[in-house]
Amino acid sequence: MKFTHAVLGLSILVAAPAFSATAAPAPKAAAASTAHIQAVQNLLGVMHVEYELRAVAARTRFPTEAQRKAVNAKLDKMPPAEVHRRLAPSLARVISLDTATEMTRFYGTPYGKKIIHQKYNSGPQIMMPGMSGAVSPEEKKERKRAAYVQASQELAAAEPAIQHEAFKLLQALNNEKH
Repeated sequence: MKFTHAVLGLSILVAAPAFSATAAPAPKAAAASTAHIQAVQNLLGVMHVEYELRAVAARTRFPTEAQRKAVNAKLDKMPPAEVHRRLAPSLARVISLDTATEMTRFYGTPYGKKIIHQKYNSGPQIMMPGMSGAVSPEEKKERKRAAYVQASQELAAAEPAIQHEAFKLLQALNNEKH
């Protein structure tokens, strides 16, 4: 019986690299340039990713209420630029320079600002079947741009990584002793 478990465990170890190589997306580049990291920082700034960090903190289960309050106090003291600076290097692996540049441009437009505002400030919305929100011609044109379509798809694919890195930053803040 022990032999069977050992063989099964060994076969999993041998097969794991083959599965992990196909399951996980390859990083865009081994090391991001400073311009790339800065572009990701700019994107995180216009996206107001610090609000996402607070949302992750609200969903996180802390062992004690005191730890929750301590982490929230650290978040209150941390400037948004510091959040962007700390998250950008790890997110540069999953967000390309082109995507960061295009989505920063997009979120700087009035329509992009509206999208960000709705993401963090709107309550539940009820839409009946067959209804759709009014979309201006400028917004329709913006949504059809090839660069925007590609960048928004890449950014959507990076959303789990953004959530993960936000959680890791919360863990780091929880472990800091200031």
